[in-house]
Amino acid sequence: MATTTRQAPVLPAPSGRAGFGGTLRSEFTKIRSVRSTYWTLLMLFTVSVGLGAGISAVVASDWSQPQGPGAPPNIYDPTQISIAALVYLGQLVIVVLGALVLTAEYSTGMIRTSLIAMPRRIVLYLAKAAAFAAVALVVSLVTAFTAFFLGQSLLARTHYSATLAGHDVLRAVIGIALYITLCGLFAFAAAAIIRNTAATITAMIGLLFVIPTLVNLLPHSWQNDLVRWLPSSAGRAISATVGGQDPHLFSPWGQFAVFAVYAAVLLVVGGILFRKRDA
Repeated sequence: MATTTRQAPVLPAPSGRAGFGGTLRSEFTKIRSVRSTYWTLLMLFTVSVGLGAGISAVVASDWSQPQGPGAPPNIYDPTQISIAALVYLGQLVIVVLGALVLTAEYSTGMIRTSLIAMPRRIVLYLAKAAAFAAVALVVSLVTAFTAFFLGQSLLARTHYSATLAGHDVLRAVIGIALYITLCGLFAFAAAAIIRNTAATITAMIGLLFVIPTLVNLLPHSWQNDLVRWLPSSAGRAISATVGGQDPHLFSPWGQFAVFAVYAAVLLVVGGILFRKRDA
């Protein structure tokens, strides 16, 4: 009696290694699924727009017209006033989110699951950075333009409000959104190196807030040499439109480039350590 031999089903050949695109979509899903992301971004928008409107309203209420014919008007930067809260407080909020994007997975142990799903560590690292940067940039742009338009509507009574067609105004509004995004990436890279939320945020506060304050306590000759090399000086330079730039700083985009180099170096170091160290 003849017997028939059944062959095991042949599985399809692997289609290839997991790619960057799929990992990037996964990271966007992670960001959307975490409630703290929404609260942090809402705080960024609310604080920056609300406080910026408050500052603009105070300036408008205290405005005094020139005394007598030919007297010079009050000189101030209406663009910088309307986005001041984003410059000084928005960077603190985005630093917290940039740190949490990575350190939250280390604190919960989810980083091991992420590495099992995507064992190519550099791909995972770059996807996390790209997803965070995209979200941070979109929210920062919306916040910057909203704060600008609301602030200028409140400053309109002074007759010295700004428009996007004004000299360097569009550069300042878009530039400050890029600066905020870069602050977040700076914190993200530091988180890859430090791998602890509290320590990362503390380090970023020291670099962006404490060190500039200490530099201001130094003799003026030292201040003038050091201030252009501070990361936070990029925010001051990129948001200024009236009265010329600080002569001790580089040009707005030059000052931004200094900070970009710092962030790039930190991202490279963070990527190397993320690849080499155990989860």
